[in-house]
Amino acid sequence: MTQTSLPLFEHMLYIRLVEEEIAARYGAPGQPQEMRCPVHLSIGQEATAVGVCAALTDQDHAYSTHRCHAHYLAKGGLLDPMLGEIYGKQTGCVGGRGGSMHLMDTRVGMHASIPIVSSVIPLAVGAALAMKMDGLDSLSAVFFGDGAMEEGAWHEAANFARLRALPVLFVCENNLYSVYTPLHLRQPDGALARFAQAHALPIWQADGMDVEATHTAATAAVASIRAGKGPAVMLLDTYRFREHCGPNDDDPLGYREPGELAAWHRRDPVTAQRARLIERGDATAAALDALQQRLAAEISAGFERARAAPLPGPSAAADHVYADEPA
Repeated sequence: MTQTSLPLFEHMLYIRLVEEEIAARYGAPGQPQEMRCPVHLSIGQEATAVGVCAALTDQDHAYSTHRCHAHYLAKGGLLDPMLGEIYGKQTGCVGGRGGSMHLMDTRVGMHASIPIVSSVIPLAVGAALAMKMDGLDSLSAVFFGDGAMEEGAWHEAANFARLRALPVLFVCENNLYSVYTPLHLRQPDGALARFAQAHALPIWQADGMDVEATHTAATAAVASIRAGKGPAVMLLDTYRFREHCGPNDDDPLGYREPGELAAWHRRDPVTAQRARLIERGDATAAALDALQQRLAAEISAGFERARAAPLPGPSAAADHVYADEPA
């Protein structure tokens, strides 16, 4: 049994159950518009978040995108502040102001989630610059999609990080689509690797549907950065099972090739890791079923706490907008 195989599965399963509960409750009868913010679900992509974050410490910073639920939870973010934020409650991690796309928990190093494509990458590089200037043994990990590598912000940030040998891990979750446009209609074959090579960045590639392979690659990339060798890129092929934005299945829209979604479902990272644990004898099916029941009960209780939490009052509208007067 590998030391991390069962915890990796538990973290993926937890994320999957949280997001499936979001999908079930979003707009459900009896709960109309209780979650008013858009939601970008990571169902299908759990292995990339868990595999990478398991290689990080609480002192390492993580930065994410509009599809941030998995990164937040994998980095150790607490469920109640996350759900409070999605429900727009004052118990939310940013006071109900940001919603699903703006999750953070600095207690565990989850520093920002920014929805504008590639805009979070310079923030992570700036944090890495500060870490180096302060002599810290920490690094900055930034998650982004394949579409972000087509943006100027990526190239400028990658170039700067390489020139300054900054401790930053660039994690590209290649789910093959920028909203509804597939990668092959946007870039020539192999473009993502060439984008990293153009800035002389070392690349670690792994199957983003395999949490253990992802974790092994992330551990090696992090070790390289901590050894002072500068930034690194991870290219992880993964796949989202739900629509770009929202809780539903969007296969009938026709932008995916026929049979494509079903083929990726057969590689479901949660199902695959469960089967691996049972085959190795690391856990029994009964034990994993009991784990799922326990997590589901905890998650359901968290949703009810979020629903019952108070909304922000009007008096808080100007909080965090203006700087405090100097003493």
